Amino acid sequence: MSQKRIIGAVEIGTSKVIVLVGELDGRRHLNIIGKGQSTSHGVRKGEIVDLKAAAGCTHAALIAAEKNAGANIEGVYLAASGSHLAGFANRGVTNVSASDGSIRNADVARASADAKSKALPADRVYVHHMRTGSLVDGRRVDNPLAMVGERLEMTYWHVHADERKIQNMIRVVNGFGLDVEDVIVSSIASGSIIASQEEKAAGVLVVDIGSGASDYVLYRNGCIQRSGVIAVGGDHFTNDLSIGLRINASNAENIKHRCGKAIVDKRDKQEQVLMYGDLRIGDRPIPRNAIYRILHARAEELFMILKNKLGSALNAQNLPGGVILTGGGSALHSLGEAARPVLGVEVRLGESPSWVRDIALRRPEYATVFGLLYYGLSAQQSDDDDAQDVAGGGLFQRVAKIFNVG
Repeated sequence: MSQKRIIGAVEIGTSKVIVLVGELDGRRHLNIIGKGQSTSHGVRKGEIVDLKAAAGCTHAALIAAEKNAGANIEGVYLAASGSHLAGFANRGVTNVSASDGSIRNADVARASADAKSKALPADRVYVHHMRTGSLVDGRRVDNPLAMVGERLEMTYWHVHADERKIQNMIRVVNGFGLDVEDVIVSSIASGSIIASQEEKAAGVLVVDIGSGASDYVLYRNGCIQRSGVIAVGGDHFTNDLSIGLRINASNAENIKHRCGKAIVDKRDKQEQVLMYGDLRIGDRPIPRNAIYRILHARAEELFMILKNKLGSALNAQNLPGGVILTGGGSALHSLGEAARPVLGVEVRLGESPSWVRDIALRRPEYATVFGLLYYGLSAQQSDDDDAQDVAGGGLFQRVAKIFNVG
């Protein structure tokens, strides 16, 4: 890069819209120069259900971010979530063409194209093609180039989405006069920042718990092996408290943050907390144990769903790096302790990168937008096809003609 470029990372979540502004300089450095945030409207479980309402709150966050940065955003990296996202593994195969059996770029390209060639239903679109490994004559190798063999296989994890739901997200940003440069699945964005390269090589699972849904991504051998979405998030914990304690959602959210805990602590069996906490008219005592039991039940359900989805892939041998929790919902007290006995592996709360110096931005709900900026930086540094396989696949470039945008 010969000059500075301003990019935006946009996450249109169920409870809030977050925008971070990054400045990419000629030395391939990324500086965070602005932030904008607004209360989300028209979004349910990570999916847009009211385009006008979603556009209004997203544009408000973009305006605040540009004002805070003192600069205009030139392009956007956009997070995608929601239960419409799905994934599958697929393998591409080719015979090595060279007479001496030496594997060349053309062989890799043919095998990769074969892996990506599976047709989707008319209403679905690919979001990511993530390379998960290579095999030469049935033997796993890190890099097949220049190796000798007869048969080359390239394995991929493919993520696809509902075309109209992705189109609606892009239209929201286009309505502000900005181009979407790529769409990245939320868990993949978060995982790129929260998990270290060593953890990804050994095996680690990152779970991003948002308000309306929880996204997960599993790494092994340095590659993404699985990803998915569970339609359970922080709002479900709040709703359970609202119903179980017979209080409104606002009070339930306050209690969850003020004194919630995801495990049942018998030491607090006799203790009570005040609903408002300030002795105003209408304030009343609520048993702590009731709060804990409600939250623990929902936490168990969330992690049991995750366990069932991953099956044999979720065990201590495959995941020596354990499970890393991130996202706004991960802030619930003792959530890791509730997850550990269900998942059967070590669980910890993710930490923001050390280079994030702003204390406010180190909270787990910012992991996704930081991951989006990381992808933006990666895309500026390399245009080669293999980097695109790893870094997100350039969805916007692939589907622009379908959506008639850009």
